Amino acid sequence: MSNPGDADAREITSLKDLAAYLESGCKPAQDFTIGTEHEAFGFHRAGFAPPAYEGGGGIGALLQAVRARDGWAPILDQGNIIGLKGRGGASLSLEPGGQFELSGGMLTDLHATKAELDAHIARLHDVTPGLGLGFAPLGFHPVATRAAMPWMPKGRYKIMRAYMPKVGTRGLDMMLRTCTVQVNLDFTCEADMVAKLRVASALQPLATALFANSPFHEGKPNGLLSNRAHVWGDTDNARSGIPAVIFQDGFGFEAYADWLLDVPMYFVYRDGVYHDVAGASFRDFMAGRLAALPGERATIGDFADHSTTAFPDVRLKTYIETRGADSGHPAMMLAQSALWTGIFYDPAALAAGAALIRGWTYEQILALRAAVPATGINTAFGAGTLRDLAKEVVAIAEAGLKNRARLNASGQDETLYLAPLREIAGGAPSQAEHWLERYHGAWSGDVTRIFEEAAF
Repeated sequence: MSNPGDADAREITSLKDLAAYLESGCKPAQDFTIGTEHEAFGFHRAGFAPPAYEGGGGIGALLQAVRARDGWAPILDQGNIIGLKGRGGASLSLEPGGQFELSGGMLTDLHATKAELDAHIARLHDVTPGLGLGFAPLGFHPVATRAAMPWMPKGRYKIMRAYMPKVGTRGLDMMLRTCTVQVNLDFTCEADMVAKLRVASALQPLATALFANSPFHEGKPNGLLSNRAHVWGDTDNARSGIPAVIFQDGFGFEAYADWLLDVPMYFVYRDGVYHDVAGASFRDFMAGRLAALPGERATIGDFADHSTTAFPDVRLKTYIETRGADSGHPAMMLAQSALWTGIFYDPAALAAGAALIRGWTYEQILALRAAVPATGINTAFGAGTLRDLAKEVVAIAEAGLKNRARLNASGQDETLYLAPLREIAGGAPSQAEHWLERYHGAWSGDVTRIFEEAAF
């Protein structure tokens, strides 16, 4: 989730202004970049409890330690440091339950993404021992109850905390007990955006299956492989899932903006304060009819903030975010970025992806999305399973990355980052299946063993 402070004060005069804002992200293919965001659960090494914000071993102290080490600029919310801005557009931020997130810079290739991730892990290795903390990237907290999770002091989270139980049964779990990894990628024009959004949306159930990494709930197996994806099934369906509009004729920037206008609001940010307008209409805000802020009219900056409060599996901003994966092992984080970079950034690969999903119905896609939290890569699909589809999709991504021909210092191209996905597609266990094997074997039923084994 974003940090406060989009300063674009241009007033919105019509839906076309919003479409133009989204369209402003168009750029030439030679300028395409890759941005990776990933979250991890903090834990106290003594006892594995999630750290609060306050205290010498808290998340606030962690941010101060990183600030002292790297000189990153603090991001404040009512005087509390709730994030850090680094170089090259990178930042560190907090999810509601203290999940620690690196929002990476927009980089030119996956080799730079790996270097950024390696630097982030080295940073944590430097600062966490003195705080008694560790960090484990998993899709759902494996042991903590909802009540045991702390709340971070961000104004928007207070508003969401009050609103979520009104619109779904699992919204607070989404906020407090889930972690994800996503990749942010570019488009050249509206037609390119539409093709990418449709391919990515149709294939998100496969991504959820490949990256499933949350088979535990409060210390026991939960009967699922991606509890994170299951939670999203009843968080707030007015703003999440796979919107039908993406697959409708005439879809484009204006149609997506129009869909966003019907997503209920959470807040308006003014002068450092989050004003609670949860459930209000952004259309009313555009017309100056918000009861909580009479006469106040929406700006482009307000729309940019509002776009961060919609949670579809693939989200459009001035770039595209693919959001259907559980957080996981660093190699899997890189594989998630490699999968979508390979498909998106080579025209032949994107065309192959579009051909692959041609003929799929929206209802079939939704049915897959509903099935994969439980059955993962073994979900029935066509005459086989999603593992068969994975082989095709990974091959498309591999061809796309080969065509990009971006080499590291050792002369290797970016296809090396797809290795974990090739293994799963070929029959290896997913991350969730691996942890279940450990639980029933070497761990003898002790889920806390996952913290040390999964930690960065």
